Amino acid sequence: MAGLEGISIVDTMIGFAAPAGVDREIPQVKSAHRGSAHTADYMFTEVPDDDPDDPITATLTEMDRHGVGVGLVNTGRPEAIEAARRRPDRFVLETHVGQVGRPVDIVGEVRRIRAEHAEFGTRAVSFFPVGPVPQVPVDAATWYPIYATCVELSLPVFVNAGVPGPRVPMAAQRVEGFDRVCYDFPELVIVMRHGAEPWTDLAVKLMLKWPGLHYSTSAFAPRHYPSAIVDYANTRGVEKILYGGYFPMALSLERIVAELGDLPLRDHVWEPFLAGNARRVLGLAAPLS
Repeated sequence: MAGLEGISIVDTMIGFAAPAGVDREIPQVKSAHRGSAHTADYMFTEVPDDDPDDPITATLTEMDRHGVGVGLVNTGRPEAIEAARRRPDRFVLETHVGQVGRPVDIVGEVRRIRAEHAEFGTRAVSFFPVGPVPQVPVDAATWYPIYATCVELSLPVFVNAGVPGPRVPMAAQRVEGFDRVCYDFPELVIVMRHGAEPWTDLAVKLMLKWPGLHYSTSAFAPRHYPSAIVDYANTRGVEKILYGGYFPMALSLERIVAELGDLPLRDHVWEPFLAGNARRVLGLAAPLS
């Protein structure tokens, strides 16, 4: 655990407890393939099942217990906006675009990005390419107004990459799609989320190629981090890999932090991985010592 000592972690994917299944349902997953506790519970066998009276306090308690100083939370949950209002030192906001199970209203989403940035000081945008119906690949023209708006507002965009956990088609999240986006938007900061598997070697090649392309470890227990990503973090990717958890959606912070201590990271990699890279990408000030 020595690598974690003294670091105030910035978690680029954290949230708030909800009744089982409420924020985990993907309507287009066929009924025979739906999980009970999580839409991908064939992957996640120990989904946290707490339903606290005050989800914000519950998440803060877990953050304090496990050394998480700041969490990036999604404005799609009403608790997120209240949490950032109540504790702006602990929670920062991202606008998630593209409603699951519905067509993408691109004009409406651009307006919402601008409105939430103006009202709440959002720090990022995110989307799930296989979530809308029809699905929208990462390099589809549909997303280009989103990318352009992110550049204009200096917001990073977090995008799910690789085979999705929910049992829906995967093509919209193929990693090669980021190549064209990085070419067309050289100022854009993109963070690939949720694994990029089985194309992690390609993800590393693209991060080497494109300065703005990054990777978050979200939705993976540390013992399952792809070896290509760990190797890259230890070498030329020290500034490209961001820690992301998945609490309480499917992983506990207790498990994540316990397994983090066993990661074979070099001493100088821990701080940028757990905090520094996220602070730079999200435009956060360094914590007071």
